[in-house]
Amino acid sequence: MKGVNPLTLARWQFGITTVYHFLFVPLTIGLSLLVAIMQTAWYRTGQPRYLRMTKFWGKLFLINFAMGVVTGIVQEFQFGMNWSDYSRFVGDVFGAPLAMEALLAFFLESTFLGLWIFGWGKLPKGVHLATIWCASIGTAISAYFILAANSFMQHPVGYTIDAEKHRAVLTDIWAVLGNTTTLIAFPHTIFASILTGGVFVVAVSAWYLRKGRDVDVYRPSMRLALVATVVAGLGLAISGDIDGKVMTTQQPMKMAAAEALYHTSKPAPFSLFTIGSLNGHDEVFSIKVPRALSFLATGTFTGEVKGIDDLNRQYQQTYGPGDYRPMIAVTYWSFRLMIGFGLLAALIAALGLWVLRKGRSPTGRRFYTAALWSLPLPFLANSVGWIFTEMGRQPWLVFGKLKTEAGVSPSVSGGEVLTSLIVLTALYGVLAVVDAVLMVRYARVGPPAEQAATEPEPVFAY
Repeated sequence: MKGVNPLTLARWQFGITTVYHFLFVPLTIGLSLLVAIMQTAWYRTGQPRYLRMTKFWGKLFLINFAMGVVTGIVQEFQFGMNWSDYSRFVGDVFGAPLAMEALLAFFLESTFLGLWIFGWGKLPKGVHLATIWCASIGTAISAYFILAANSFMQHPVGYTIDAEKHRAVLTDIWAVLGNTTTLIAFPHTIFASILTGGVFVVAVSAWYLRKGRDVDVYRPSMRLALVATVVAGLGLAISGDIDGKVMTTQQPMKMAAAEALYHTSKPAPFSLFTIGSLNGHDEVFSIKVPRALSFLATGTFTGEVKGIDDLNRQYQQTYGPGDYRPMIAVTYWSFRLMIGFGLLAALIAALGLWVLRKGRSPTGRRFYTAALWSLPLPFLANSVGWIFTEMGRQPWLVFGKLKTEAGVSPSVSGGEVLTSLIVLTALYGVLAVVDAVLMVRYARVGPPAEQAATEPEPVFAY
Protein backbone atom coordinates (compact mmCIF):
# COMPACT_ATOMS: atom_id res chain seq x y z
CA MET A 1 0.00 0.00 0.00
CA LYS A 2 1.67 3.18 -1.21
CA GLY A 3 1.98 6.17 1.06
CA VAL A 4 1.66 4.10 4.25
CA ASN A 5 4.75 4.22 6.46
CA PRO A 6 5.30 0.81 8.14
CA LEU A 7 7.41 2.38 10.90
CA THR A 8 4.73 4.86 11.92
CA LEU A 9 1.99 2.21 11.84
CA ALA A 10 4.13 -0.29 13.77
CA ARG A 11 4.74 2.31 16.46
CA TRP A 12 1.05 3.15 16.67
CA GLN A 13 0.14 -0.53 16.94
CA PHE A 14 2.64 -1.26 19.67
CA GLY A 15 1.64 1.88 21.54
CA ILE A 16 -2.08 1.07 21.42
CA THR A 17 -1.67 -2.55 22.46
CA THR A 18 0.83 -1.70 25.21
CA VAL A 19 -1.27 1.04 26.79
CA TYR A 20 -4.36 -1.17 26.55
CA HIS A 21 -2.59 -4.13 28.16
CA PHE A 22 -1.23 -1.90 30.91
CA LEU A 23 -4.75 -1.01 31.97
CA PHE A 24 -5.05 -4.53 33.42
CA VAL A 25 -1.56 -5.19 34.79
CA PRO A 26 -1.50 -2.63 37.66
CA LEU A 27 -5.03 -3.54 38.71
CA THR A 28 -4.09 -7.23 38.78
CA ILE A 29 -1.05 -6.60 40.97
CA GLY A 30 -2.88 -4.19 43.29
CA LEU A 31 -6.04 -6.27 43.67
CA SER A 32 -4.11 -9.48 44.30
CA LEU A 33 -2.39 -7.85 47.27
CA LEU A 34 -5.61 -6.40 48.69
CA VAL A 35 -7.47 -9.71 48.30
CA ALA A 36 -4.61 -11.51 50.05
CA ILE A 37 -4.82 -9.04 52.95
CA MET A 38 -8.60 -9.51 53.16
CA GLN A 39 -8.28 -13.29 53.29
CA THR A 40 -5.55 -12.95 55.92
CA ALA A 41 -7.96 -10.89 58.03
CA TRP A 42 -10.56 -13.66 57.69
CA TYR A 43 -7.98 -16.32 58.58
CA ARG A 44 -6.93 -14.43 61.72
CA THR A 45 -10.36 -13.29 62.92
CA GLY A 46 -12.84 -15.77 61.46
CA GLN A 47 -15.28 -12.90 60.83
CA PRO A 48 -17.63 -13.66 57.88
CA ARG A 49 -17.44 -10.10 56.55
CA TYR A 50 -13.78 -10.61 55.64
CA LEU A 51 -14.62 -13.81 53.80
CA ARG A 52 -17.38 -12.02 51.89
CA MET A 53 -14.92 -9.27 51.05
CA THR A 54 -12.37 -11.81 49.83
CA LYS A 55 -14.82 -13.58 47.56
CA PHE A 56 -16.35 -10.42 46.12
CA TRP A 57 -13.08 -8.66 45.29
CA GLY A 58 -11.47 -11.95 44.33
CA LYS A 59 -14.09 -12.44 41.65
CA LEU A 60 -13.31 -9.05 40.09
CA PHE A 61 -9.60 -9.76 40.39
CA LEU A 62 -10.00 -12.99 38.40
CA ILE A 63 -11.87 -11.28 35.57
CA ASN A 64 -9.16 -8.65 35.31
CA PHE A 65 -6.38 -11.26 35.49
CA ALA A 66 -7.88 -13.20 32.58
CA MET A 67 -8.15 -10.06 30.45
CA GLY A 68 -4.54 -9.17 31.23
CA VAL A 69 -3.33 -12.59 30.09
CA VAL A 70 -5.27 -12.41 26.82
CA THR A 71 -4.06 -8.91 25.92
CA GLY A 72 -0.48 -9.62 26.99
CA ILE A 73 -0.01 -12.48 24.53
CA VAL A 74 -0.21 -10.08 21.59
CA GLN A 75 2.69 -8.01 22.92
CA GLU A 76 5.38 -10.63 22.38
CA PHE A 77 4.07 -11.59 18.94
CA GLN A 78 4.74 -8.06 17.74
CA PHE A 79 8.48 -8.39 18.33
CA GLY A 80 8.64 -10.98 15.59
CA MET A 81 5.93 -9.48 13.38
CA ASN A 82 6.73 -5.77 13.22
CA TRP A 83 10.09 -5.46 14.99
CA SER A 84 12.19 -8.34 13.66
CA ASP A 85 15.36 -6.24 13.25
CA TYR A 86 15.03 -5.15 16.88
CA SER A 87 14.53 -8.77 17.97
CA ARG A 88 17.52 -9.84 15.91
CA PHE A 89 19.70 -7.15 17.46
CA VAL A 90 18.79 -7.56 21.15
CA GLY A 91 16.97 -10.90 21.25
CA ASP A 92 19.81 -12.61 23.14
CA VAL A 93 19.57 -10.03 25.94
CA PHE A 94 15.97 -8.84 25.81
CA GLY A 95 14.58 -12.37 25.53
CA ALA A 96 16.28 -13.67 28.68
CA PRO A 97 14.17 -11.83 31.31
CA LEU A 98 11.02 -12.40 29.21
CA ALA A 99 11.72 -16.14 29.15
CA MET A 100 12.30 -16.10 32.90
CA GLU A 101 9.00 -14.28 33.36
CA ALA A 102 7.12 -16.91 31.39
CA LEU A 103 8.85 -19.96 32.89
CA LEU A 104 9.08 -18.81 36.50
CA ALA A 105 6.83 -15.91 37.43
CA PHE A 106 3.80 -16.59 35.23
CA PHE A 107 3.97 -20.30 36.10
CA LEU A 108 4.06 -19.39 39.80
CA GLU A 109 1.13 -17.00 39.72
CA SER A 110 -1.08 -19.08 37.41
CA THR A 111 -0.46 -22.34 39.28
CA PHE A 112 -1.18 -20.93 42.71
CA LEU A 113 -4.10 -18.91 41.40
CA GLY A 114 -5.64 -22.15 40.13
CA LEU A 115 -5.12 -23.73 43.54
CA TRP A 116 -6.75 -20.71 45.16
CA ILE A 117 -9.78 -20.82 42.85
CA PHE A 118 -10.49 -24.53 43.30
CA GLY A 119 -9.12 -24.91 46.81
CA TRP A 120 -12.03 -23.34 48.70
CA GLY A 121 -13.18 -25.86 51.29
CA LYS A 122 -10.73 -28.45 49.99
CA LEU A 123 -7.38 -27.15 51.20
CA PRO A 124 -6.60 -26.34 54.83
CA LYS A 125 -7.29 -22.67 55.53
CA GLY A 126 -3.63 -21.85 56.09
CA VAL A 127 -2.50 -23.59 52.91
CA HIS A 128 -5.29 -21.96 50.93
CA LEU A 129 -4.27 -18.56 52.28
CA ALA A 130 -0.69 -19.24 51.18
CA THR A 131 -1.86 -19.84 47.60
CA ILE A 132 -3.26 -16.33 47.16
CA TRP A 133 -0.11 -14.82 48.66
CA CYS A 134 2.03 -16.88 46.28
CA ALA A 135 -0.13 -15.77 43.36
CA SER A 136 0.22 -12.14 44.47
CA ILE A 137 3.98 -12.44 44.84
CA GLY A 138 4.06 -14.10 41.42
CA THR A 139 2.40 -11.09 39.80
CA ALA A 140 5.05 -8.82 41.32
CA ILE A 141 7.91 -11.07 40.19
CA SER A 142 6.40 -11.16 36.72
CA ALA A 143 6.41 -7.36 36.67
CA TYR A 144 10.06 -7.34 37.74
CA PHE A 145 11.24 -9.50 34.84
CA ILE A 146 9.26 -7.46 32.31
CA LEU A 147 10.63 -4.22 33.73
CA ALA A 148 14.14 -5.68 33.52
CA ALA A 149 13.63 -6.26 29.80
CA ASN A 150 12.25 -2.75 29.31
CA SER A 151 15.01 -1.20 31.42
CA PHE A 152 17.60 -2.65 29.05
CA MET A 153 16.05 -0.44 26.38
CA GLN A 154 16.36 2.58 28.68
CA HIS A 155 19.84 1.77 30.03
CA PRO A 156 21.59 -1.15 28.27
CA VAL A 157 23.93 -3.17 30.51
CA GLY A 158 25.31 -6.72 30.71
CA TYR A 159 26.09 -7.17 27.03
CA THR A 160 28.70 -6.83 24.30
CA ILE A 161 28.21 -6.03 20.62
CA ASP A 162 29.14 -8.72 18.11
CA ALA A 163 30.40 -6.42 15.36
CA GLU A 164 30.43 -9.16 12.74
CA LYS A 165 26.81 -10.16 13.28
CA HIS A 166 25.72 -6.69 14.41
CA ARG A 167 23.83 -7.93 17.45
CA ALA A 168 23.99 -7.62 21.21
CA VAL A 169 25.24 -10.67 23.09
CA LEU A 170 24.32 -11.30 26.73
CA THR A 171 27.37 -11.43 28.97
CA ASP A 172 25.95 -10.87 32.46
CA ILE A 173 22.33 -11.75 33.25
CA TRP A 174 22.75 -10.44 36.80
CA ALA A 175 23.72 -7.03 35.47
CA VAL A 176 20.54 -7.05 33.37
CA LEU A 177 18.37 -8.11 36.32
CA GLY A 178 20.16 -5.70 38.67
CA ASN A 179 19.98 -2.76 36.29
CA THR A 180 19.68 0.45 38.33
CA THR A 181 16.79 1.47 36.10
CA THR A 182 14.94 -1.73 37.04
CA LEU A 183 15.68 -1.33 40.74
CA ILE A 184 13.85 1.99 40.86
CA ALA A 185 11.22 1.31 38.18
CA PHE A 186 10.03 -1.80 40.05
CA PRO A 187 8.97 -0.15 43.34
CA HIS A 188 7.51 2.76 41.38
CA THR A 189 5.39 0.32 39.36
CA ILE A 190 4.34 -1.63 42.45
CA PHE A 191 3.24 1.54 44.23
CA ALA A 192 1.34 2.59 41.10
CA SER A 193 -0.35 -0.82 41.07
CA ILE A 194 -1.34 -0.59 44.74
CA LEU A 195 -2.75 2.88 44.09
CA THR A 196 -4.71 1.51 41.12
CA GLY A 197 -6.13 -1.40 43.12
CA GLY A 198 -6.88 0.88 46.04
CA VAL A 199 -8.78 3.45 43.98
CA PHE A 200 -10.72 0.67 42.25
CA VAL A 201 -11.86 -0.75 45.61
CA VAL A 202 -12.63 2.74 46.93
CA ALA A 203 -14.77 3.61 43.90
CA VAL A 204 -16.81 0.40 43.91
CA SER A 205 -17.24 0.58 47.69
CA ALA A 206 -18.41 4.18 47.40
CA TRP A 207 -21.11 3.12 44.97
CA TYR A 208 -22.49 0.62 47.49
CA LEU A 209 -22.08 2.84 50.55
CA ARG A 210 -23.91 5.68 48.85
CA LYS A 211 -26.85 3.29 48.48
CA GLY A 212 -26.44 2.00 52.03
CA ARG A 213 -25.92 -1.61 50.84
CA ASP A 214 -23.73 -4.20 52.61
CA VAL A 215 -22.08 -1.58 54.79
CA ASP A 216 -20.40 -4.28 56.89
CA VAL A 217 -18.48 -5.39 53.78
CA TYR A 218 -17.79 -2.17 51.93
CA ARG A 219 -16.87 0.10 54.82
CA PRO A 220 -13.84 -2.01 55.84
CA SER A 221 -13.08 -2.54 52.16
CA MET A 222 -12.99 1.19 51.61
CA ARG A 223 -10.90 1.87 54.69
CA LEU A 224 -8.31 -0.74 53.71
CA ALA A 225 -8.20 0.65 50.17
CA LEU A 226 -7.91 4.25 51.38
CA VAL A 227 -4.91 3.39 53.55
CA ALA A 228 -3.32 1.47 50.68
CA THR A 229 -3.88 4.37 48.28
CA VAL A 230 -2.37 6.98 50.61
CA VAL A 231 0.66 4.77 51.35
CA ALA A 232 1.06 4.10 47.63
CA GLY A 233 0.86 7.82 46.89
CA LEU A 234 3.70 8.51 49.33
CA GLY A 235 5.68 5.64 47.84
CA LEU A 236 5.16 7.01 44.35
CA ALA A 237 6.41 10.43 45.40
CA ILE A 238 9.59 9.00 46.96
CA SER A 239 10.34 6.48 44.20
CA GLY A 240 9.48 9.06 41.54
CA ASP A 241 11.96 11.49 43.06
CA ILE A 242 14.71 8.86 42.95
CA ASP A 243 13.66 7.85 39.43
CA GLY A 244 14.02 11.45 38.27
CA LYS A 245 17.63 11.58 39.43
CA VAL A 246 18.46 8.21 37.85
CA MET A 247 16.79 9.31 34.61
CA THR A 248 18.81 12.54 34.56
CA THR A 249 22.03 10.56 34.81
CA GLN A 250 21.11 7.93 32.23
CA GLN A 251 18.82 9.85 29.83
CA PRO A 252 19.33 13.59 30.35
CA MET A 253 17.39 14.36 27.17
CA LYS A 254 14.27 12.77 28.65
CA MET A 255 14.48 14.97 31.74
CA ALA A 256 15.07 18.09 29.66
CA ALA A 257 12.11 17.18 27.44
CA ALA A 258 9.93 16.61 30.52
CA GLU A 259 10.36 20.31 31.33
CA ALA A 260 10.69 21.53 27.72
CA LEU A 261 13.98 23.01 28.89
CA TYR A 262 15.71 24.08 25.68
CA HIS A 263 18.72 25.81 27.24
CA THR A 264 20.94 24.56 30.04
CA SER A 265 19.95 26.19 33.34
CA LYS A 266 21.51 26.43 36.78
CA PRO A 267 19.29 26.43 38.76
CA ALA A 268 16.33 25.20 36.74
CA PRO A 269 12.65 25.84 37.60
CA PHE A 270 9.78 23.39 37.16
CA SER A 271 6.69 24.66 35.36
CA LEU A 272 3.37 23.48 36.73
CA PHE A 273 1.46 24.83 33.77
CA THR A 274 2.38 26.61 30.55
CA ILE A 275 0.36 28.51 27.96
CA GLY A 276 1.92 28.85 24.54
CA SER A 277 3.11 26.35 21.95
CA LEU A 278 2.50 22.72 22.92
CA ASN A 279 6.22 21.99 22.93
CA GLY A 280 6.91 24.82 25.36
CA HIS A 281 9.28 26.60 22.98
CA ASP A 282 7.18 29.74 22.59
CA GLU A 283 5.96 30.52 26.08
CA VAL A 284 3.24 33.08 26.72
CA PHE A 285 2.46 32.38 30.36
CA SER A 286 3.81 29.86 32.83
CA ILE A 287 3.46 29.02 36.52
CA LYS A 288 6.88 27.90 37.73
CA VAL A 289 8.35 26.62 40.98
CA PRO A 290 11.86 28.08 41.26
CA ARG A 291 14.74 25.56 41.51
CA ALA A 292 12.33 22.60 41.64
CA LEU A 293 13.64 20.91 38.49
CA SER A 294 17.21 21.21 39.77
CA PHE A 295 16.20 19.35 42.92
CA LEU A 296 14.22 16.72 41.01
CA ALA A 297 17.11 16.12 38.60
CA THR A 298 20.17 16.50 40.81
CA GLY A 299 19.08 16.45 44.44
CA THR A 300 20.21 20.05 45.04
CA PHE A 301 18.34 23.31 44.51
CA THR A 302 21.30 24.80 42.63
CA GLY A 303 22.08 21.86 40.31
CA GLU A 304 22.61 22.29 36.59
CA VAL A 305 20.13 20.71 34.19
CA LYS A 306 21.24 20.41 30.57
CA GLY A 307 18.91 21.78 27.92
CA ILE A 308 17.44 20.09 24.85
CA ASP A 309 19.43 22.09 22.30
CA ASP A 310 22.75 21.56 24.06
CA LEU A 311 22.11 17.84 24.45
CA ASN A 312 21.06 17.51 20.83
CA ARG A 313 24.38 18.99 19.71
CA GLN A 314 26.23 16.74 22.14
CA TYR A 315 24.44 13.64 20.81
CA GLN A 316 25.20 14.66 17.22
CA GLN A 317 28.89 14.70 18.09
CA THR A 318 28.64 11.33 19.84
CA TYR A 319 26.25 9.39 17.62
CA GLY A 320 26.49 11.22 14.29
CA PRO A 321 24.21 13.61 12.39
CA GLY A 322 20.51 13.52 13.20
CA ASP A 323 17.75 14.89 15.42
CA TYR A 324 17.86 13.29 18.86
CA ARG A 325 14.96 15.21 20.35
CA PRO A 326 11.80 13.30 21.34
CA MET A 327 8.34 14.75 20.74
CA ILE A 328 8.60 17.53 23.29
CA ALA A 329 4.87 18.28 23.50
CA VAL A 330 4.02 14.63 24.27
CA THR A 331 6.83 14.27 26.80
CA TYR A 332 6.13 17.59 28.53
CA TRP A 333 2.40 17.09 29.01
CA SER A 334 2.44 13.34 29.71
CA PHE A 335 4.90 13.99 32.55
CA ARG A 336 2.57 16.53 34.14
CA LEU A 337 -0.56 14.51 33.60
CA MET A 338 1.10 11.46 35.17
CA ILE A 339 1.95 13.42 38.31
CA GLY A 340 -1.37 15.27 38.37
CA PHE A 341 -3.64 12.25 38.02
CA GLY A 342 -1.69 10.25 40.62
CA LEU A 343 -1.56 13.14 43.08
CA LEU A 344 -5.29 13.81 42.76
CA ALA A 345 -6.11 10.14 43.45
CA ALA A 346 -3.92 10.16 46.57
CA LEU A 347 -5.47 13.42 47.81
CA ILE A 348 -9.01 12.05 47.43
CA ALA A 349 -7.93 8.97 49.41
CA ALA A 350 -6.43 11.16 52.15
CA LEU A 351 -9.71 13.09 52.27
CA GLY A 352 -11.54 9.77 52.59
CA LEU A 353 -9.47 8.73 55.62
CA TRP A 354 -10.35 12.04 57.26
CA VAL A 355 -14.05 11.65 56.46
CA LEU A 356 -14.14 8.08 57.83
CA ARG A 357 -11.99 8.75 60.91
CA LYS A 358 -13.04 7.23 64.24
CA GLY A 359 -15.89 5.27 62.74
CA ARG A 360 -17.63 8.25 61.18
CA SER A 361 -19.53 8.15 57.90
CA PRO A 362 -20.21 10.98 55.42
CA THR A 363 -23.60 12.61 55.94
CA GLY A 364 -23.93 13.62 52.30
CA ARG A 365 -23.09 12.14 48.94
CA ARG A 366 -20.28 14.48 47.90
CA PHE A 367 -17.42 12.29 49.05
CA TYR A 368 -18.96 9.12 47.65
CA THR A 369 -19.47 10.87 44.31
CA ALA A 370 -15.87 12.13 44.29
CA ALA A 371 -14.60 8.65 45.18
CA LEU A 372 -16.63 7.07 42.40
CA TRP A 373 -15.40 9.57 39.82
CA SER A 374 -11.80 9.05 40.93
CA LEU A 375 -11.84 5.59 39.33
CA PRO A 376 -10.25 6.66 35.99
CA LEU A 377 -7.42 8.63 37.65
CA PRO A 378 -4.87 5.83 38.28
CA PHE A 379 -5.53 4.27 34.87
CA LEU A 380 -4.91 7.62 33.20
CA ALA A 381 -1.78 8.16 35.30
CA ASN A 382 -0.43 4.71 34.39
CA SER A 383 -1.13 5.21 30.70
CA VAL A 384 0.48 8.63 30.34
CA GLY A 385 3.33 7.43 32.55
CA TRP A 386 4.16 4.67 30.08
CA ILE A 387 3.78 7.10 27.18
CA PHE A 388 6.27 9.42 28.87
CA THR A 389 8.71 6.59 29.54
CA GLU A 390 8.70 5.27 25.99
CA MET A 391 8.24 8.48 24.01
CA GLY A 392 10.86 10.28 26.07
CA ARG A 393 13.44 7.70 24.96
CA GLN A 394 12.92 8.42 21.26
CA PRO A 395 14.49 8.31 18.74
CA TRP A 396 16.06 5.28 20.40
CA LEU A 397 14.72 1.75 20.76
CA VAL A 398 17.80 0.85 22.79
CA PHE A 399 19.25 4.06 24.13
CA GLY A 400 22.49 4.94 22.41
CA LYS A 401 22.63 1.63 20.50
CA LEU A 402 19.67 1.16 18.16
CA LYS A 403 17.36 3.77 16.70
CA THR A 404 13.65 3.06 16.38
CA GLU A 405 13.74 3.34 12.61
CA ALA A 406 16.39 0.59 12.49
CA GLY A 407 14.32 -1.92 14.47
CA VAL A 408 11.24 -2.27 12.27
CA SER A 409 10.74 -5.40 10.15
CA PRO A 410 12.08 -4.70 6.64
CA SER A 411 9.89 -7.30 4.94
CA VAL A 412 6.55 -6.15 6.37
CA SER A 413 4.63 -3.75 4.16
CA GLY A 414 2.60 -0.77 5.30
CA GLY A 415 -0.59 -2.48 4.19
CA GLU A 416 0.15 -5.55 6.31
CA VAL A 417 0.86 -3.46 9.39
CA LEU A 418 -2.25 -1.38 8.76
CA THR A 419 -4.37 -4.52 8.50
CA SER A 420 -3.05 -5.93 11.78
CA LEU A 421 -3.45 -2.51 13.41
CA ILE A 422 -7.11 -2.31 12.41
CA VAL A 423 -7.83 -5.92 13.38
CA LEU A 424 -6.11 -5.72 16.76
CA THR A 425 -7.63 -2.34 17.62
CA ALA A 426 -11.10 -3.65 16.74
CA LEU A 427 -10.47 -6.84 18.74
CA TYR A 428 -9.27 -4.87 21.73
CA GLY A 429 -12.32 -2.66 21.45
CA VAL A 430 -14.55 -5.74 21.67
CA LEU A 431 -12.53 -7.03 24.63
CA ALA A 432 -12.92 -3.65 26.34
CA VAL A 433 -16.69 -3.91 26.04
CA VAL A 434 -16.65 -7.51 27.30
CA ASP A 435 -14.45 -6.59 30.25
CA ALA A 436 -16.58 -3.59 31.18
CA VAL A 437 -19.80 -5.63 30.98
CA LEU A 438 -18.35 -8.44 33.10
CA MET A 439 -16.88 -6.12 35.72
CA VAL A 440 -20.06 -4.05 36.05
CA ARG A 441 -22.29 -7.12 36.02
CA TYR A 442 -20.42 -8.97 38.75
CA ALA A 443 -19.78 -5.81 40.75
CA ARG A 444 -23.53 -5.16 40.88
CA VAL A 445 -24.22 -8.67 42.16
CA GLY A 446 -22.48 -7.70 45.37
CA PRO A 447 -20.88 -9.96 47.95
CA PRO A 448 -22.29 -13.42 48.67
CA ALA A 449 -24.66 -13.80 51.59
CA GLU A 450 -23.02 -14.76 54.85
CA GLN A 451 -24.23 -18.36 54.66
CA ALA A 452 -23.25 -18.73 50.99
CA ALA A 453 -19.81 -17.30 51.66
CA THR A 454 -18.97 -20.08 54.09
CA GLU A 455 -19.89 -22.85 51.65
CA PRO A 456 -16.95 -24.65 49.99
CA GLU A 457 -17.58 -23.32 46.48
CA PRO A 458 -15.10 -21.79 44.02
CA VAL A 459 -14.87 -18.03 44.19
CA PHE A 460 -16.68 -17.61 40.85
CA ALA A 461 -19.51 -20.07 41.54
CA TYR A 462 -22.06 -17.70 43.03
